[in-house]
Amino acid sequence: MYLCPVKIFFNSLQEYNRSKIMNEKIHFNYAYPNHRYYDGYFRNMNVRGDIKNVSKLNLSNKMRMLWEQHVAWTRMLITSIAFDLPDTEFITNRLLRNPIDFEEALRSFYGDDIASQFRNLFREHLTIAAQLVKSAKAGDSQMVSNTEKEWYANADKIAAFLSDINPYWSQENWKSMLHEHLALTKSEAVNMLNKDYAANISVYDEIERQALEMADMMTEGIVEQFIKN
Repeated sequence: MYLCPVKIFFNSLQEYNRSKIMNEKIHFNYAYPNHRYYDGYFRNMNVRGDIKNVSKLNLSNKMRMLWEQHVAWTRMLITSIAFDLPDTEFITNRLLRNPIDFEEALRSFYGDDIASQFRNLFREHLTIAAQLVKSAKAGDSQMVSNTEKEWYANADKIAAFLSDINPYWSQENWKSMLHEHLALTKSEAVNMLNKDYAANISVYDEIERQALEMADMMTEGIVEQFIKN
């Protein structure tokens, strides 16, 4: 018996209080990334050595690029899973490079151990998301419910971890932003599974905007902790 993914997957999206985040003005003048998506681009930026001399612009560009890639490759994987495309394995492998790229970016500031811990948490975030889409496509409501709980628990772990390593990263702000990210990604997946392409595009516009907010919040915390003074 076929179960509509919307009924088992897209429960009511939670409303998150983003007033704290939206009211906290970011004073740094961030620029948009150059969008040069080729291997090694961000690794060649001047982020090694004396972190006091790191270019704020390069840092902002890098974080924005990584978050843009995070949501873009997630979107491509959702599409590949939804339509059983032959590129699913390749898309998955590219998406799972994103946590490694974040690890490289954070290593210059936090060292190997902390950077690898973030990589593992972020990889888990992605693998859970992929399983959630697969379960929804298969109509497995119990697996969807269990996996979604695991997904949100992982987001809470990421928020707590970030607040532990940087005093300028609020756990509540990160939790709110990550929960919104999950809700938007879930909506994106549901729209794709139900072939509501107009709604899917609209949601992705919001996903992209929100991802850049997270990138800027990540950059601002690093600037305050390591570079500003």
